[in-house]
Amino acid sequence: MILDYYKLAESPFGDTPDNRFLYFGEQHREALASLMVGTESNRGFLAVIAQPGMGKTSLIYEYLERMRDKARTAFVFQTNCDSREFLRHILLDLGMDATGKDLPAMHEMMNGVLAAEAKAGRRFILAIDEAQNLDDRTLESIRLLSNFETPWAKLMQIVLVGQPQLAKTLAKPSMLQLRQRISMIVRLEPFNYEETRNYINHRLGAAGYRGPSLFTVGARRLIAERSQGIPRNINNICFNAMTIACAMRQPTIDHNVVLEVLADLDLDSLRNDATPNHAKELKQMLAQASPPKRESSRLRAVLSKFAAASVLFALILGFPFTLNKRELPPADAAALIPLPAPASMAGVGVEPIAEMPDLQVSGSVRVVVEKQVDRP
Repeated sequence: MILDYYKLAESPFGDTPDNRFLYFGEQHREALASLMVGTESNRGFLAVIAQPGMGKTSLIYEYLERMRDKARTAFVFQTNCDSREFLRHILLDLGMDATGKDLPAMHEMMNGVLAAEAKAGRRFILAIDEAQNLDDRTLESIRLLSNFETPWAKLMQIVLVGQPQLAKTLAKPSMLQLRQRISMIVRLEPFNYEETRNYINHRLGAAGYRGPSLFTVGARRLIAERSQGIPRNINNICFNAMTIACAMRQPTIDHNVVLEVLADLDLDSLRNDATPNHAKELKQMLAQASPPKRESSRLRAVLSKFAAASVLFALILGFPFTLNKRELPPADAAALIPLPAPASMAGVGVEPIAEMPDLQVSGSVRVVVEKQVDRP
């Protein structure tokens, strides 16, 4: 549906390392050139280190494709293994069955492959993806593989590809010999805004899009900011934005669509928000039933009644009055006419009670006492 709506030949923001969509910005051109020069110069070990999602695997696929006519290549990405399993993965990628072979036997098979390629005047390139997962013993075995050489050239070019954790591993004292053999380290840094814009346009063009600008300037700037310039994040945001815009029949993806995508992809809010939906609905119903303005009005009414009662009591206490022809002592007056405490008036009402028959007031003033009652 998305392809038809935007007139695309294929999805522009897939999650597979397809070198047809590889964006050759300045960084990727320099990285690819460094790998090619290092290989042509027989430098032995090379390393590519970048954050997850920066397109390292796509870059290596392109590098191996360009070297395929000049060298035999092997690409290994199963790195959660020991030395024996790792060598078996190499031979398996070369089309050789090493089932049941011990480590010396597999080394002999590997040596035969290298000798044959050298005799044919071809190089041998071993690319190891996710190299940060390799343990120290396996890395040491890889270093020993580089000892396959002639007096004039290395028989194997090894490219270690991994995340920044690989750099920490290589910096350990135990890795000194391997680190000294790495002659070139290629880095990939996150995209800035211009690179993000060009990356989006490049992938849309590679997918066959020929219409006007699909993402507005505000949308692209928000994508560049929130993706942190990481291509995999850009792909996820753009794919979801196109999905939402297509469902809304919206030909252009603007800032608001991207905001909606970012809210949907925010895992932290899903993790922290443990309130069930029915509880949220209940809170909303209660809020609608008792809006703040109504509560404020009721409180003002109670305070107003309290103020009026206080003034009335003050006037009454200022008049001389008697009870059964006798003067009422001040202590008894306080007992008969208690003043409500101001702190207890919030949320309560007042209700008149019957006149006190034994109370006689001089003059023509009658006293009506009000008691506090709780409102249901």
